[in-house]
Parts: sequence; structure tokens; C-alpha cells
Amino acid sequence: MSNRPFHAPRSRLRAGVAAAALSLLLGACAAPPPQPVEIRRGVIEQIVPTQITSNHHQGVGAVLGGLTGVGIGSLIGGGTGRDVAMIAGAIGGALAGNEIQKREQQPIPAQQIIVRTTSGVLVVVTQPDGPRLYVGQKVYLQGSGEQARVTPE
Repeated sequence: MSNRPFHAPRSRLRAGVAAAALSLLLGACAAPPPQPVEIRRGVIEQIVPTQITSNHHQGVGAVLGGLTGVGIGSLIGGGTGRDVAMIAGAIGGALAGNEIQKREQQPIPAQQIIVRTTSGVLVVVTQPDGPRLYVGQKVYLQGSGEQARVTPE
């Protein structure tokens, strides 16, 4: 008989943890099946030029600036001085990052399109400027809600 301790339960535990982590990772990567896209036909009744503002990444500039400030502040001094530099860097970086992001987020030229579907319903779609569309043109309405788009027939 060997004098080495028996480690089978620990290796089983590691294998179980690894299996659980792998199943969570694979489950997170699985995408839901694509939903069918609704397509309707219609005629453009009106087009109004407008602008779309982007708010998809609001606050990202402040967060990235704050993290950069903390990183730079951690390189300065030691002890309490380092802590103060990190806090000042976080605040200054967050303010600077927020201002930079505000300047970079310019409105996008767009058009508000009113379409009368073949069933007689009026649908309004606001989308970025794209293919040349005109009043009286036959079009397809693809999708619904904020994802709806008007494309030439």
C-alpha cells in the first residue's frame, strides 16, 4: 500500500466545476433561433427629413475615462498619496471621457417615411438615409417596431 494520500474526491470536484463552467459558457454562446421577419407591401405617402440621435453607448466614455484615470493614478506616489491620485484620476477621467463621447455622438441624417400598406393602414418608419425613396413609390416594409425598414420594391 502506498503512503501517498488519496486525492480522488478533489479531482472529481475539479472535473465537476470544469464541466459546470463549460456548460454555462456554451449555454451563454447559444443564440436563440432567428424570428421570422414580417414583410408588408405599400406605397410611400410622405417623406420628412429628420435626424436620429444615438444613445446606444451612453456612459461608456465616462466609464472608460474613469478606468483610465484610475490606472494612471495608481502609477503615482504610494500609500495615501496613491489613493488620492487614483480617486482624482477616476473623477477627472470620467469627466473627460464623458465630454469626448458627447462630441463624438453627432446626429445621423434620417428620414421619417409614411407608408400606406396594401391593407390601408398607415405606418410611420424613421430610418437613416439610405436608398433613394420618393412619394408614390411602391415599397416593402420589413420588420416591425424600431427594427422596421422601408426598402424599394
